[in-house]
Amino acid sequence: MRYAILSDIHGNSIALDAVLEHIETIGGVDGWCFVGDYAAIGYDPVGVLERITRLPNAVYVRGNTERYITRKNTLPPPSEEECRQNPDLIPIRVEVATGMAWTQGMITAAGWYEWVARLPLEVRFLLPDGKRVLLVHAAPGADDGEGIAIHHRDDDLRRILHGCGADLVFVGHTHIALDKTIDGVRVVNLGSISNPLTTDLRASYVLLESSTAGYKLAFQRVDYDREAAIQRIQAVRHPAPDYLIDYMRGKNVKPTISKE
Repeated sequence: MRYAILSDIHGNSIALDAVLEHIETIGGVDGWCFVGDYAAIGYDPVGVLERITRLPNAVYVRGNTERYITRKNTLPPPSEEECRQNPDLIPIRVEVATGMAWTQGMITAAGWYEWVARLPLEVRFLLPDGKRVLLVHAAPGADDGEGIAIHHRDDDLRRILHGCGADLVFVGHTHIALDKTIDGVRVVNLGSISNPLTTDLRASYVLLESSTAGYKLAFQRVDYDREAAIQRIQAVRHPAPDYLIDYMRGKNVKPTISKE
């Protein structure tokens, strides 16, 4: 069995198409695993949902942005309290709220709201060799928060993964790839298809090959036309164009990046 495992597409159908084409050129896969954040913070939320749901033998979990656009009174930071304490944050909260509302309107008008709202927090399955796999967006039991990040020490990861009931855990959320084994549990952060936070602006995903003899996995990097994505952001009149374009141009890189 060969699986493609993707996370954090963020409404970027150009990046997704490049990844799908890459997978086709290397012989395709038997199954697909999607680990959240499909539609919001991007220019083509509906196009992404249409593409990923056409794929055969696919499973999906929700990300924090799926919860933001389908639950009342839920938004990412800054919070109302943080804005009261620091009024300079108010324009950021307005931009965030407007972007989420724009995405919610798009998916609702296209008939996708209920599908997104029903997405589960996690998916579990067994590989042919009996290894237990957990798919979850941020960390076991969570679609949000700090997630599983490269700055975490072994003791941090040990605490986060304790009792997860899996041998192999796939997450996204931080947009920075990671592959580490703690006390027999291998945790793999897929990086992201879109909205990169590293100096490598290519889409990142993982191929997992498994048999009764065991499994192997490999990170894949796929370049795509980011200038075309910028043009789409501008064309759809997204309410937060500068924020999205900064991702495409590598202006949101975090100071510490994954060592692979």
